[in-house]
Amino acid sequence: MALPFILAQCVGLQSTREPLSFDAKSVGGPNSGAPLELWLPPGTGPFPAVLVMHGCDGVIDHTRSWAGRLVGWGYAAVIVDSFGPRGQRSICERFVISATVRGQDAHNVAIYLRTLPDIQADRIGIVGFSQGGSTGMWAAIDECIPVDRGGRPFQAAVAYYPACSGGTVVSPFATDVLILIGKDDTATPADLCIKTIASRANQAHPPAIKVYSGAVHAFDFSTLPRVSTYGWMFGNHPEAAADSFAMTKAFLDARLKAK
Repeated sequence: MALPFILAQCVGLQSTREPLSFDAKSVGGPNSGAPLELWLPPGTGPFPAVLVMHGCDGVIDHTRSWAGRLVGWGYAAVIVDSFGPRGQRSICERFVISATVRGQDAHNVAIYLRTLPDIQADRIGIVGFSQGGSTGMWAAIDECIPVDRGGRPFQAAVAYYPACSGGTVVSPFATDVLILIGKDDTATPADLCIKTIASRANQAHPPAIKVYSGAVHAFDFSTLPRVSTYGWMFGNHPEAAADSFAMTKAFLDARLKAK
């Protein structure tokens, strides 16, 4: 059974789930547990930045491993905790915070980041995992950009094993999107993402996809594959993980570092 992701529209958000706002008091350093953990690479900025959007289990070691990886690639990495400020640790059993609302969180983070001297305001991307991947896809939709608050399109969005609509949502992306997913993923089926790709093939920003044979959900995790409490397999697929890292770096570099 696929994960019960909430795919609401970008408008009409419930007042109890309004997007988070961010300012200087929201920011802490690596491993600080702040709503925003800002990880900076060595050297003198400003740097291109990438938001890291966690899955339904919140900010975990996997999230911070990705922040470290992005810093190693020369990016400022920003871990966005969508749950802690809302009094949640995990929403895997009940998706009480939607990917659409989290997408607005991401835009509010980007609006704040553009005020910082260490960040290149026009070179901000987003990488998300599972529900965080769905978050990145919603944040990439043109009509979801909060232009009334100074929002702009992200320059790149990478969605690891997101819950795709299967073509039922075809609102155009304003951002280049890359989907990375396992062929044997039963939590967020790859077939739905393939249909999503086909439904947007003729748009200005057609998304790209890589489907990894033999890989299941969370194939970039370090844990060995096992059955989750929800009945689907998850865990590491070394070849898929290594290839996805290379693809993600190339995708981001082409859009956030190109002259």
